[in-house]
Amino acid sequence: MLMGSGGNITVLSGKDGKFLVDAGISKSQEKLQAALGKISPSPLKYVVNTHWHWDHTDGNAWMHAAGATIVAHKNTLKHLTETTHVNAWNWTFDPVPAGARPTLIVDNEKTFNFAGTTIEVENFGGGHTDGDLWVYFKKADVLALGDTFWNGIYPYIDNEDGGNIDGAIKWANKAVASTTDHTIVVPGHGAVGTRTQLIEFRDMLVTVRNNVAALKSQGKSLDEIIAARPTAAFDAKWGNFVFNGSQFTKMVYDGL
Repeated sequence: MLMGSGGNITVLSGKDGKFLVDAGISKSQEKLQAALGKISPSPLKYVVNTHWHWDHTDGNAWMHAAGATIVAHKNTLKHLTETTHVNAWNWTFDPVPAGARPTLIVDNEKTFNFAGTTIEVENFGGGHTDGDLWVYFKKADVLALGDTFWNGIYPYIDNEDGGNIDGAIKWANKAVASTTDHTIVVPGHGAVGTRTQLIEFRDMLVTVRNNVAALKSQGKSLDEIIAARPTAAFDAKWGNFVFNGSQFTKMVYDGL
């Protein structure tokens, strides 16, 4: 796993070339090429975008130019080919150039046989966005989850683009059910994880969701719910990266 270029990047290198999960940001091209070269001289063959967000897809153009086929869910292609404004970031994303667009499209699932192993790419509906994919490397027992898993930190949930808290919990439950204590779990952000950490993440999502839902059902406003601190038990550990407890509460509230 390569860290430091937007979202985490998973690399399988073999005699067929390299199979990557996520593309990072284009500003990191030189450093990424150096890191990939240290792994092996084999060329890029496939890059799977786990979803459309910039920190996971901005490297698509140079990776495609280097020979990679870009793989993504159909909704990821849709977002990358239209102007998209994200209110949470107050930022408008223009359509990406033709060379940065995915050309191998996954609806629900696709299996690759690459470098002597089976690679399973799957979508389970809306979770972090409406176009999430996970990538499971069977022989190595490595599950790359993109931003459906943030290890030890509050995640971003893109309510504007098909994500929501219940979908996020569904994805976490599927990941827990599909892993063992031996599985290496790669998050979109944070350190390489384990099934135990995945369970901890799922349990945090469920607890915060239930706390916010209970307050919302009482008719409380968003400001009142934030003031009630439904994330209080988790803030010291989980609220130290991009989002604090108040910001995560708002995301959960908006998705209910």
